[in-house]
Amino acid sequence: METDTTHTVSPFHPGEISIQTRLGVRERMEATGRQVNRDFMPEQHRQFFPQLPFVVVGSLSAQGQPWASLLVGQPGFLHSPDPIHLRINAQPSFGDPLNQNLFDGAAIGLLGIELRTRRRNRMNGKVEQLDADGWSVRVLESFGNCPKYIQQRDIVLTEDLACMTAPKPVSRSDRLDERAQAIVAMADTLFIATSYQEGDRRQSGDAEGEGANRAGADVSHRGGKPGFVRIDDERTLSFPDFVGNYFFNTLGNLLLDPRAGLLFIDFSNGDVLYLSGEVEIIWDDAELNRYPGAQRLLRFRVLQSIRVDGALPLRWSAPQQSPVLDATGPWRV
Repeated sequence: METDTTHTVSPFHPGEISIQTRLGVRERMEATGRQVNRDFMPEQHRQFFPQLPFVVVGSLSAQGQPWASLLVGQPGFLHSPDPIHLRINAQPSFGDPLNQNLFDGAAIGLLGIELRTRRRNRMNGKVEQLDADGWSVRVLESFGNCPKYIQQRDIVLTEDLACMTAPKPVSRSDRLDERAQAIVAMADTLFIATSYQEGDRRQSGDAEGEGANRAGADVSHRGGKPGFVRIDDERTLSFPDFVGNYFFNTLGNLLLDPRAGLLFIDFSNGDVLYLSGEVEIIWDDAELNRYPGAQRLLRFRVLQSIRVDGALPLRWSAPQQSPVLDATGPWRV
């Protein structure tokens, strides 16, 4: 199993294929994707996840709205009993939308990210064996990501993990209040959840019907200098899309379904901001010139905001900026 990484069909769905074609990387990425995109976890991934004190999760509401979340535990709370399963011995924290989105058979996206080493691996699948202690994920897709744009941080657990589910102050709105805007304004990191549903062919162009018939949730990382997420108004955010691995998993999903979830963390005090909304991809606009290094812009329109104060028993050190961000800059007003 470990050496059989060749796909008989494309590992990319129509949205991903359409963007790869548009940007002239289709043939190259097809060859790469067939080698690195697996339906099982390689041994290095199975060893990586148990080292982590948290994992980022993408899930879908009953209406199909993506949300990005965070699960926390002592290292070892994630473990892989075999190459096609990952066991998660943790439950969502108080106020996390993931509480409503977990059930047997639910689509789930996982991002294991180790900020100290800038290492990350993605895994998407289906929830199985949900019980009082946690749940398992049946692997459908597993692949690594490069360390670009990850701010390096050390991390410590500051409280008993039992506090995760204890009631905490929760603020809900259909817009960004002053505190939410402050979290966004200082952010150098965000996580974005998207989804692809089987049969979704909107805007897929010439790629209609091509690729693997996949469906599910996905979650990814975005990083930049503090202020890289611009607050246009209390319901609108804009942020750049820098050059990446050319898989276009997130953009491909958004091309077919603009719904997305964003997760922001206040690394100084453990406050968490969950946002749900819709994204417009801006391909060619004068606004791109305001942000050196941007390939595209993503404009996020807020539909719902949930802020949980002191949600996480984690604290992070001051960041060491990713060296690739030297080629980018702040918004010019």
